[in-house]
Amino acid sequence: MRRSRRVKIVATLGPASSSPEMIERLFEAGVDVFRINMSHSSYDVVKKLHAAVRSAEARFGRPIGVLADLQGPKFRVGELGGGSAMLNEGKTFAFDTTEQPGTPDRVFLPHPQIFEAVEPGHTLLLDDGKVRMTVTAKSPKRIEASVVVGGVLASRKGISLPDTVLPIGPLTEKDRNDLDYALRLGVDWVALSFVQRGEDMRLARQIVGQGAALMAKIEKPAAITDLDAIVANADGLMVARGDLGVEMPVERVPGLQKQIVSRARAAGKPVVVATQMLESMITSPVPTRAEVSDVATAVFDGADAIMLSAESAVGKYPIEAIRMMDRIAIEVQHDPNYNAIVHATRTPPQETSADAIAAAAHTVADTLKLAGIICYTATGSTALRVARERPNLPVIGLSPVVATGRKLALAWGVHCVLTGDPENQAAMVRKACRIAFEEGFAKAGEGVLIIAGVPLGSPGTTNMVRIAYLDDQGNPVAEGS
Repeated sequence: MRRSRRVKIVATLGPASSSPEMIERLFEAGVDVFRINMSHSSYDVVKKLHAAVRSAEARFGRPIGVLADLQGPKFRVGELGGGSAMLNEGKTFAFDTTEQPGTPDRVFLPHPQIFEAVEPGHTLLLDDGKVRMTVTAKSPKRIEASVVVGGVLASRKGISLPDTVLPIGPLTEKDRNDLDYALRLGVDWVALSFVQRGEDMRLARQIVGQGAALMAKIEKPAAITDLDAIVANADGLMVARGDLGVEMPVERVPGLQKQIVSRARAAGKPVVVATQMLESMITSPVPTRAEVSDVATAVFDGADAIMLSAESAVGKYPIEAIRMMDRIAIEVQHDPNYNAIVHATRTPPQETSADAIAAAAHTVADTLKLAGIICYTATGSTALRVARERPNLPVIGLSPVVATGRKLALAWGVHCVLTGDPENQAAMVRKACRIAFEEGFAKAGEGVLIIAGVPLGSPGTTNMVRIAYLDDQGNPVAEGS
């Protein structure tokens, strides 16, 4: 099964999409990677979802990625007497360490890290920003704030601190337990929520090791400030527009989305655009025109993947939402301005032989009007380098490693085929041509460009290019170097 679009689709699993039959239908409709939200899934549910995805993978014979999205640190206020309180604009409200029901004047805040880090002038956002305050005074056991935007505050509602870098690690105790379980199951990507700085990713890498690829969710102002370090230490990024739009002015989110996508593309690391892409399709069989434009913008920007959350997890029309995303992406790719727009934001290749070869491969294949670029890749790095160039022709990744194929399910334009390493270079060319022919990427008389590292099977040694043309059986009839 081959996709006719370059951008990948990530779908969140939930009550509307948890059965093995529905997961197979979603894959057929266009899903490349399934997301499991660890915030809302018991281990028994996670195990069943993972098994269903692997069953679909076996049935269709295609690598399918599984992304485990960790909850991250959640900060909430304590209980309020009567369940809620009305906070009026201009009044002073306090957060303290007294474990008693709150009143219209104060509430318990069970997070000593906030008392340690917050400073006068910092903004406090409660209940996803519906109530906004500015800190006026602090002590080790009390924070006083002026209500800037009033409203009803209910018990256990969340509190966000966009101006404050909190002294917390990248993983909570729940995250560590969830991570351990997810890694033992064999997930392919792990997403870290509320990343603040590059150091968070370095610490997470020590914990995760090479058990899965590590994705940084960009949803805090501090992450924007330290974005380069986060990109350098992550395997992929997610533009988590929901919390990003709570902690920062919503009008900044579109520009930040482009900035994050651009930085990730420059580094050759997959980037996912997420949250509210087809929000209305939770209850409607068709999206709004604005949502269609939003999805199209992410595709025009060259994002590796676009993601559905509640639309596929709890929505009434999960299949229709996937099909709609698929149709939008394909239409954008056929737009006469698509290639010019995507390549207008590309950056020069990094100063390595592997990146130079990947860039040259794109130019050569485009100049000769070849049918595709075929990459032998053990770790996925060769395919990611080629995908970084956003070539306007298919990219086929050939790998002997199942985990690599699943990881590359998230990468722009890469169609991964699991196959063993050939014995020598002549066999390498024959195998590449045959797979391109059998998978429907190249016909008799057409040529393909083959990239590999020699000696074969040596990770990180992209150093060879071959051009081969196919006969009517898919065998090479001529090749050059």
